[in-house]
Amino acid sequence: MKLVQRDRYLNQVLAFKDKDLIKVVTGIRRCGKSTLLTLVAEKLAQDGVEAQRIVTLNLESMQAGIPQDPKSLYRYFEERMDQSVHTYVFIDEVQRVLGWEEAVNAMRVDFDCDIYLTGSNAYLLSSELATYLSGRYVEIKMLPLTFREYLDFKGLTFFDAAGPQSNMATDGKGFFTLDRLFQDYSQFGGMPFLAAEDIDLETHRSYMATLYQSVVTRDILDRERKHAKRTITNPDLLKRLILFLADNIGSNNSFNSITNALKAEKLNPANTTVEAYAAALVDAYLFYPVSRYDIKGKDHLKTLSKYYIADVGLRNYLLGYRNLDQGRTLENIVYLQLLFNGFEVSIGKIGPTEIDFIATRPGKRAYIQVAVTLQNEDTQNRELRPFKLLDDAYPRYLIVGEGTYPTDIDGIRVVSIIDFLLGRAEGIQAD
Repeated sequence: MKLVQRDRYLNQVLAFKDKDLIKVVTGIRRCGKSTLLTLVAEKLAQDGVEAQRIVTLNLESMQAGIPQDPKSLYRYFEERMDQSVHTYVFIDEVQRVLGWEEAVNAMRVDFDCDIYLTGSNAYLLSSELATYLSGRYVEIKMLPLTFREYLDFKGLTFFDAAGPQSNMATDGKGFFTLDRLFQDYSQFGGMPFLAAEDIDLETHRSYMATLYQSVVTRDILDRERKHAKRTITNPDLLKRLILFLADNIGSNNSFNSITNALKAEKLNPANTTVEAYAAALVDAYLFYPVSRYDIKGKDHLKTLSKYYIADVGLRNYLLGYRNLDQGRTLENIVYLQLLFNGFEVSIGKIGPTEIDFIATRPGKRAYIQVAVTLQNEDTQNRELRPFKLLDDAYPRYLIVGEGTYPTDIDGIRVVSIIDFLLGRAEGIQAD
């Protein structure tokens, strides 16, 4: 199968090629990390690097001879490398080897090599890695497909120019409305394998079931067993927490409120237990916590964080494909796109109200509200009200899912979700 380029991530990795930094690609399972390593290796080959100078290992493989400990991991590469030349080392799902940090650090010191790793758990970047590698690594954080990447995977191109075709995409044979394609994306999400296929609900359900089991079993429960942490001991509680967070993306939650909700389901966890389980879900890149920022006090708050899920298609699977709150889905998609665009994201607290997102990166800040529609004056006033409490000059954006509206309301830029996702909203595109 022809691999589809994901240029943003590929360029991020290649920017550190041959530098004394270990390249670590992280993200939820099946978001494309292994494929990214393959694309890097292909680029090296295109640039004239001989095949014998590229040594790869997939630690998810069940083939005989797969290393199980640091010494055998070190020997695996020692036996396959020509130590008289500069070699490129690729290790997929490196966290499968307990103590891998020791082997990788020794390889970095002993061999003339450039090392690339992937991992599906944030344990990969824990204190052990920092200790062994003394900050000699760079992390490339990978997400499932954005909407624009989703179109690429389907072989579609869209029209940038204004006019009647601006809401159309084509595969060279026919035309498709971007609104319809976005509906599919909102339902099925952005996992690369699914985006490359013509799928139905049953196919999606089957694929997501195996993804979910892989994340829970390998990246959470197996990790706990391997590292003897013994914090995550109740799979039923873990599942209930996953369902709760998936159902409540974008809601303010404290560990106390989550604990009380789980107690209503006849579970009786302590706050500290819920906190540990939530941390495990974040470590597996299944959910992303977002803190609140007091705009007036200029300080991050330690209470009432929100959680967003890594893929809205996974959320739909978990919650049974019921008619979900469209606003939550839209907000989740905007959050992930902002991360992809290079922003740090927080929730804005200003007085008694909130702004959905504050997006910041060096030299830039933007305030963002997300609405499904502005169907009436009351809805419009509710969405615009938080902006009026601000007293700085940073740009304000209102991203809307449906309908056609003026592009500017009292200095606030109104942007359709399609235009935002396709990079047509100046000031909040990818950096």
